[in-house]
Amino acid sequence: MNQQTNKIDARSLKLALSGLEMITDPTQVAKLSQDYHTFSPVLQPLLSGKTGDIVIRPANEAEVLRVAAACVKHQVPLTVRGAGTGNYGQCVPLHGGAIVEMTRMQEIKEMKPGWARVEPGVKLAQLDKQTRSIGWEIRMAPSTYRTATIGGFIGGGSGGIGSITYGGLRDRGNLLAVRIVSLEEEPRVMELRGDDVQKVNHAYGTNGIITELEIPLAPAYPWVEAIAAFSDFMTAARFGQALGDADGIIKKLISIHAWPIPKYFTALGEYIPEGSHAALLMVAESGLEPLQELVQEFGGQITYEKAAAAGKGVNLGEFTWNHTTLHARNADPALTYLQSGFTADRNLQMVEHMYRYFGDEVMMHLEFMRVNGEAVPIGLQVVRFTTESRLNEIIRYHEEKGVFIANPHTYILEDGGRKEIDPVQFEFKKQVDPYGLLNPGKMRAWDLR
Repeated sequence: MNQQTNKIDARSLKLALSGLEMITDPTQVAKLSQDYHTFSPVLQPLLSGKTGDIVIRPANEAEVLRVAAACVKHQVPLTVRGAGTGNYGQCVPLHGGAIVEMTRMQEIKEMKPGWARVEPGVKLAQLDKQTRSIGWEIRMAPSTYRTATIGGFIGGGSGGIGSITYGGLRDRGNLLAVRIVSLEEEPRVMELRGDDVQKVNHAYGTNGIITELEIPLAPAYPWVEAIAAFSDFMTAARFGQALGDADGIIKKLISIHAWPIPKYFTALGEYIPEGSHAALLMVAESGLEPLQELVQEFGGQITYEKAAAAGKGVNLGEFTWNHTTLHARNADPALTYLQSGFTADRNLQMVEHMYRYFGDEVMMHLEFMRVNGEAVPIGLQVVRFTTESRLNEIIRYHEEKGVFIANPHTYILEDGGRKEIDPVQFEFKKQVDPYGLLNPGKMRAWDLR
C-alpha cells in the first residue's frame, strides 16, 4: 500500500456501506481521530492535524465484515477506535482513511463465575457493574475505566487498578480469547485462544478488528478507599512495598505520590496535609484494620476512608495511574510524564536514587503491581518538561541505571514498551492484513519488511 496521505473516495465507500452509521462532518471526524497523546510534548507536533476522512460505527460483527471488505476493495486505511482514552496516539490515523469506532458493539454476551464474554465497545465500569451482580468483578482497569472500553483497553492498554494482584494484561491468563475480523479480499472471522491471544494483545489494532473478547473475572470484594499521609517520601514508598508484600491483605491499589504531586489533587486537598507524601489505597473491607496497623508501623496517618461502593464523594482511582498526569497537567500544561519499570528490590534503592537525583524535575509517582510473583513499583513520574533532548537524557539515565522505560513519547508499537520487534505479531499481521491497511505507520516491523 502507498502510505502517503491520500483523500479516500468517500462516496464509493459510503455506497458500499449503505445502511451503516457513518460520520462525515469534518469537526466530528477530527474529534474522533484523537486521543490523549497531548500528554506528550513530543507527540503533539508529530500528530497535529492527523485525522481520518470518515467515521464508521458498526453495530455488530456482520457490519464489521462489510467494513473490512469495503476498505480492502477500495484500499482505504482503517484505524480502530474505542473511547479514545489512550495516551500514545494509538488510534490517531497517520494516513487518513476510515476510523472504525466500536462503541456501539456493547453487548455482554455471557457471564459465568470466573469469566465473561463481551463485545469490544462495552465500557469497563458498566461491565464491572454487571459482573458484580453475580459476585465477580473485572480483574484490572485503567484509571479511565468510567469511559474506556474493554476492546480499547486490550488493544492499547497494559495494566491498572487491580494489577497489584493480577499483574499486567499480557500475563498469561489475563485474556482468555479474542475474536477478530481480518482485512483480506474475503475477510475472515477468527477466534484466538490461549497464548494465541498475544497476537493481538496490545497491538494498537494493527492486526485484526476485535469483535468479541473472553476475559477472566475475579471474586468481587467490598472495597475500601483510603489515603495515608507520610512526612517522608521513601517511608511512604517502603510502606507501599510492605503493603504489596503483605499477602494476607487483599488489595486493589497501591499508589504512592511524592510531594508536590498531591497539591495537584484539588479535590483531595483537605485530606493531604501541605508537604505530605500520599499513598492512595484500595483494600478489601476485611483488610482495613491490618492496613491501619501497617500505616501506623511506618509512622503514617490515615486521613481518609470511604467504602468504594458509596456513590458520593471522590473516587481515588481517578487520581492514580495516568489520571495523576491528567490532574498535574490541568494545573501546569508544561508537565509531562515517564513510564518506568524498576526491578524487584524491597529496599527500593533505585527508586530512592532517582528520587534524590532528579528532585522535583522528575516527581516520583509509583504504582505497585505484581510482576513475576512479586510486588514491584512501576513509575509514572511527572516530569517538568524543558526540551526533547533533556527528556531523552532523563530516559537514557534511567536505562543506563537498569530502569526499564516504556517510552510514552512515541506512537511506534516497538519503540514504546517492546524495544524489539514481536515476530509473532508481525507474522500474524502478514496473514490477516496483507495490504497493511490496519493502523498503518504504527508497527515498525511492517514498515521495515
